[in-house]
Amino acid sequence: MMELKSKKAIITGGSRGLGKATAIAFAKEGMAIAITGRNEEKLKETVSELKAFGVTATYQVFDVANYDEVKIGIKNIIKTLGSVDILVNNAGIAAFGTLNEMDANLWENIIKTNVLGMYYVTKEVLPYLIEKNEGDIINVSSTAGLNGNASTSAYSASKFAVIGLSQSLMKEVRKNNIRVNTLTPSTIATDMALELGITDGNVEKVLQPEDFAQLILAGLKLPRRAMMANASLWSTNP
Repeated sequence: MMELKSKKAIITGGSRGLGKATAIAFAKEGMAIAITGRNEEKLKETVSELKAFGVTATYQVFDVANYDEVKIGIKNIIKTLGSVDILVNNAGIAAFGTLNEMDANLWENIIKTNVLGMYYVTKEVLPYLIEKNEGDIINVSSTAGLNGNASTSAYSASKFAVIGLSQSLMKEVRKNNIRVNTLTPSTIATDMALELGITDGNVEKVLQPEDFAQLILAGLKLPRRAMMANASLWSTNP
């Protein structure tokens, strides 16, 4: 199994939900972590929690959908951490409504955040991984990216695109010893899912953010010769 202690990771959307759970799991492994997001207060709170594990933790405030902000933010993170080994593209937004009812600006913003945001961050981080000839990129899609449903056109379109982007990138950078992992979880009791009313968060039946973090760790701990290219996560109880 791969040793993760002293690895350096960037997690977008890292102040809550899946991103925060992943950051905590990484901290428990002894990794240095940088989280990003738009809410500085939440980022500060999470960084304080991470530092309690005795690891280096930092944050940068930026909107992944703003390429200029991304370029500055990633540059600052690399300056602080010194390098990067792992990128978790987790930042994303969701809203639901029929194609005709949903406001065009909201539809467009979901695409910008979930697809272009992932592209922008990856584009800025990838050169560092290529230079090291090693690294891991974990891209968070969804089961909504495998099958569309009524009232999910924007979200599903964005998550379908994430899968296509991720799978293409995987085939581009394997030669650089970079593993690209596409994750398609079903409903998880994140802040966003609870706010949207998708789930009641029942811990006996509904996946929790900590479960997702363990899946990421499992993929990272595989020997370098092995890559978990795609993985879905479902609850045991329907």
